[in-house]
Amino acid sequence: MSKTFIPIDLHCHSTYSDGSLTLPELFEMVQKNNGRYLALTDHDTVAGLAEAHALAPQYNINLISGVEISVSWRGNNLVHIVGLGVDANNQQLIDNLNSLRAQRIERGRKIADKLARIGIHGAFEGAMSYCKNPEALSRTHFNDWLVAKEYAKAGKAFDKYLAPGKAGYVAQKWAELEDAVKWIKDSGGIAIIAHPARYKFTRTKLGNLITDFKACGGSGIEVISSSHSLQDEEYIASLCQHYGLLASIGSDFHKNESYRTIRPGINKAPPHGLATVFDFLGITDTSFEVETHDK
Repeated sequence: MSKTFIPIDLHCHSTYSDGSLTLPELFEMVQKNNGRYLALTDHDTVAGLAEAHALAPQYNINLISGVEISVSWRGNNLVHIVGLGVDANNQQLIDNLNSLRAQRIERGRKIADKLARIGIHGAFEGAMSYCKNPEALSRTHFNDWLVAKEYAKAGKAFDKYLAPGKAGYVAQKWAELEDAVKWIKDSGGIAIIAHPARYKFTRTKLGNLITDFKACGGSGIEVISSSHSLQDEEYIASLCQHYGLLASIGSDFHKNESYRTIRPGINKAPPHGLATVFDFLGITDTSFEVETHDK
């Protein structure tokens, strides 16, 4: 099947959080994919943005400063809010993100303790071996170790061990939705709900999230994401239009994984008729040539 891609990726990770590639490695891949606009959105940190801005011109990449903030919504519902166009030097943003990151080590030890109770030992040290920045420790690193040790197949460790209700899940109180959106907006950015279909919320629950998000000043939602099926894209596009949100697109790239269908630096074009975040980010030239890949 032929798919049309555009050289814009507004959700991407590096080793500054739980991505597998350093910035030079990531930018080289984006360049090979002919990506032109890239947002670096590492989890709960803007620490990589200074290096990213210094490197991006060498790879002909227009870099957009971003972040992905972990949020606890209405109890222990974990959702991710992407900030695009943020000021990486905003002290309020930096201080609050540092506070979130400090909680990750403690949570990691609790996850490892719970896995040990079911006979999986050494998980903390194993996960840390996949984490180049200790404060960025996340369930993704546990996932990588569990797969490497063959406790789960690729793409299945979350559902088997790390998701809510599973043996290795540890609830964590992250940022409040209102606070996360405020930090993003106060730093000059725009707030986006990341990969909404991944949460597996009912339509009513997702509608409640969007309503709360808009009430806090949130503006956009990811319609295109590597974890979205074609049906998901159509569903989220309808919600985007219904609630008057701006459409965003992102690979959510962490590492090369067979089940992720979007490569870093490029994305499927958003459906026609949707307002997008492009204007806010200064992506005004949408007449660039597109690429076609046969899948």
